Amino acid sequence: MTDGFGVVRIAAMSDVHCGKESAGVLQPLFAQAAQEADVLVLAGDLTDYGLPEEARLLAKELAAVNRMPVVAVLGNHDYESGKEQELCHILSDAGVRVLDGDSFETHGVGFAGVKGFAGGFGRGALGPWGETIIKQFVHEAVNEALKLETALARLRSPHRIALLHYSPVRDTVEGEPPEIFPYLGCSRLEEPLSRYPVFAVVHGHAHNGSPEGATARGVPVYNVALPLLRKRDPDGLPFRIIEIPLGIPDRRGSHDGAPPSPVPEPVDTVVAR
Repeated sequence: MTDGFGVVRIAAMSDVHCGKESAGVLQPLFAQAAQEADVLVLAGDLTDYGLPEEARLLAKELAAVNRMPVVAVLGNHDYESGKEQELCHILSDAGVRVLDGDSFETHGVGFAGVKGFAGGFGRGALGPWGETIIKQFVHEAVNEALKLETALARLRSPHRIALLHYSPVRDTVEGEPPEIFPYLGCSRLEEPLSRYPVFAVVHGHAHNGSPEGATARGVPVYNVALPLLRKRDPDGLPFRIIEIPLGIPDRRGSHDGAPPSPVPEPVDTVVAR
């Protein structure tokens, strides 16, 4: 690992769905991630039913990372029992940085994270018109997008990762039944990514989606749902490795920690496998 020039390796996965049957199952995955990467990213659905006992079990499994930084967001499953705040406390006590409109920087890389929400993509995105309940639904998606924008604006590192559970683009939900696309993400989450450049976007949720896509501005988007990764490559790594070269100046050639101008960085500076 480097604290100046070099490459930071991020191991990204999601949808581990830690439940009562998960004891000893996830630990080898996390131990392998610790061997392959500098940072572990978990993109939601950390638990199966959002129960505190599941979070406590996950915290024990995460002991295998041996002090490697762990950054996470919650997913829809983590909200199932209405105990999401307790889950956050349990995981935070175990050293996990759980982001919800927050940002975090480690190893020279900045992470901005939100859960995200549903609503559909492009011209098919649900609009705030009609019944009050529809407006409330859309407001939730807008609120998550605003939280992501706030988190991105706080970061000062030019090397940034956006961490979500729901997808911001249609590309990475392709493979799921088209009827459920609106429930797998929302293009409103893509809007902040056009104003604040990131090296890559990571999400989960779509177990049968596609592993790779891109925003309209060409930013790589990776679906790192564990069931998808296992299905696509049963013998491969159960997570995606994203390599971010450090020491590359932004378009003004600055290394002074000033925020980069909102122009997307070249996507070929990200290497993922």
